[in-house]
Amino acid sequence: MSTARPTPESAHGPASNDAPAPQRAVAGPFDAVVIGASAGGVDVLGQILPMLPAHFGAAVLIVLHLPPATPSFLVSALSSRCALPVAEPDAGEPICGGRVYVAPPDYHMLVDTDARVALSIGGPVRYSRPSIDVLMESAADVYGPRLLGVLLSGANDDGARGLAAIRAAGGTTWAQTPATAAAPQMPEAAIALGAVTATLTPAMLGARLAAWPEMKLA
Repeated sequence: MSTARPTPESAHGPASNDAPAPQRAVAGPFDAVVIGASAGGVDVLGQILPMLPAHFGAAVLIVLHLPPATPSFLVSALSSRCALPVAEPDAGEPICGGRVYVAPPDYHMLVDTDARVALSIGGPVRYSRPSIDVLMESAADVYGPRLLGVLLSGANDDGARGLAAIRAAGGTTWAQTPATAAAPQMPEAAIALGAVTATLTPAMLGARLAAWPEMKLA
């Protein structure tokens, strides 16, 4: 797996000088949520993320598979519907609670050891850049049991190994119920690998996340 972590200048332009400082999150069961989606995942993200309340204290990091030359539309599509700020991060940007970070097209997005965003132009992983596995595995290294991984609809097996890494690190792993997915292969691959602690419909995923920080992880 190619997960080189470039400097901010070489990866995706210079780190933002006005990037927000890390925030103290409201106490909850996890510090970060990593979500992977591919074919059919946009509609599910559009159901889940608007349900998150403004006081949601965990950081949310998203990888959505898109063709490399396709401009990302997810930020604009979600920003007007979400209580949380949604943006594509710069390399080196601190990962703050209560914010949504969307991987830029054609860049792997990782969590660096000091809980900052790293962006990589390493080769595709599982035929994908950005790769869900790359994000989830790096986040598992940093957040351990304070991490929630969510795998949505998609037509390949990217994310299955990432969820397995999260579970091995003591984190919690959810997958969209395959019967509700437009492309069930991604959640099915994770389930077959034994990487999933719960399968949930999109409505259940949103409701459980919206109950943060009172929620109990399963």
